[in-house]
Formats: sequence, C-alpha cells, structure tokens
Amino acid sequence: MNEAPALQLEEIERRYPQGESEIVILDGASLEVWPGESVALIGPSGAGKSTLLHISGLLEHPDAGEVYVGGRPTTRLPDSERTAIRRTDIGFVYQFHHLLPEFSALENVMLPQMIRGLAKDEARKRAAELLAFLGLGERLEHRPAELSGGEQQRVAIARAVANAPRILLADEPTGNLDPHTAGHVFDALTKLVDATELAAVIATHNHDLAARMNRRVTIREGRVVELD
Repeated sequence: MNEAPALQLEEIERRYPQGESEIVILDGASLEVWPGESVALIGPSGAGKSTLLHISGLLEHPDAGEVYVGGRPTTRLPDSERTAIRRTDIGFVYQFHHLLPEFSALENVMLPQMIRGLAKDEARKRAAELLAFLGLGERLEHRPAELSGGEQQRVAIARAVANAPRILLADEPTGNLDPHTAGHVFDALTKLVDATELAAVIATHNHDLAARMNRRVTIREGRVVELD
C-alpha cells in the first residue's frame, strides 16, 4: 500500500493584487490524489482551476500552505530542486498540444527522455511503446500537421508521461476537440492512469467526461470541494 499521496495540497492560499485590493483565488484549498487515481477538476472559468494546477505542478508558489509530491514538501525548495521535480515527477497536458512541428510524433515523445539523459535507442523504444499503447502505432513518423486534433493530443499525452512521472496534470485537454474525439482522448488518459499508476488531475468543463473519472471536485470560495 502506498504510504503517501502522489500529490497533496495542504491549506493552499493564493491571492492576486488588484489596485489597492486583492482577489482571493484559493483560500485554504486542500486535496489528496493517490497513485492510480484520476480526479476531475470542474467548475466555471475564473474559479481557480488553472491556478490550482499551476501550484500543483510547482509552476507557481502559493502565498501560504504546502504542496507535497510523493510525501515531500516542496514550497521552500530552491528553484533548481523544484525544476528537477517537475522534470522527473510531473507531466503536463494543455488544451493546445504544443508539439514541435518539425519533428515526427515519435521524435516529439523521444525528446523529453533524451533531455533527461536517456540513450536515443531507449528513448525511441519507450516512445514507440507509448504511442502504440495510445493507438498511434501506425502514425509514428507523421508530423503534427499530418495528424488529426485527437491524434495530436494523444501524442502530447505520450510526451507528458514519457519520463514516467508520478503525477499528470491536464488543463482542459479536450477543450479544443469535438465531443467524439474528446471521448477518445479521455479514454486514452484514463487507460494510462490505470496502466501506470499515475495520479491524474484533469481540469475540464465537460461533466460527461468528468463522470468517467474516479472522483470529481470543484473550487468553491477558494476551497476544494468533493462532488457526488
């Protein structure tokens, strides 16, 4: 049994100045996500979903509270150590795939592994396996412009998990896709979570897709609230 959540947010606060006052986005927000668990983060625009994901991914510092990754507190670590944790333990997927257009699907998934120091042959093997797992085994040599929107996003998912992170954070990963394609992308995400024991937090406006996940939460008055 896992002794600690893959991701734990403890009493997170985040405020932004606005003129002489401030906007409170998060006010005592807490959340635990365990390995193999998928959590849908739903709610209207401006509720704080992206801020919560940025803080969870160590891209932004909270004003108060603590972020634990694999049981390790991170908010007081130097930037170099936070960057190292992002590189090894956290994968990101955004609404737009941000693939490198001059590289093939295979090469886009190989690159983060090679940057981390993996040998080219090993990176190629793992990239090919990931893409095949996501149903793209016949599209390895295609560049992004030759892929559909759903295929591009599945490549982006493969790239996000190429270094075997413990946490996957996705911000509206299907927001730019039609409903049918969005369903396929969500299926790919949940399949990966089940197969690799990832802890996933996925922000979405789509309640039907969110219902496929293990848990659903939202942000109300700056706090994370569980939904039925």
